[in-house]
Amino acid sequence: MTKRNIGLEILDGIREIKEHNNGNLQLKVTELSEPSPPKIIRAKLKMSQSAFAGLLGVSMRTLQDWEQGRREPQGPAVALLRIAEQHPEVFGQLH
Repeated sequence: MTKRNIGLEILDGIREIKEHNNGNLQLKVTELSEPSPPKIIRAKLKMSQSAFAGLLGVSMRTLQDWEQGRREPQGPAVALLRIAEQHPEVFGQLH
């Protein structure tokens, strides 16, 4: 494993910003899709609410609130749901 040079990475990032601002560089943009509702993802994984909540690191009550539409997943939970949906094999290896 090679050692990272964080200072050089920051300077490269600043150069990219300057080039973009001057119109000389098109920055890469990635749009992430919203994951399906948690209940659908959990059903595809064939997991109980308890097991799925445990893998996501949330309480069962939170998962129930999501599934019943009382609350929406936020931040890291959305990222984990996206992974669970797009790469279910990862979650299959965890439990």
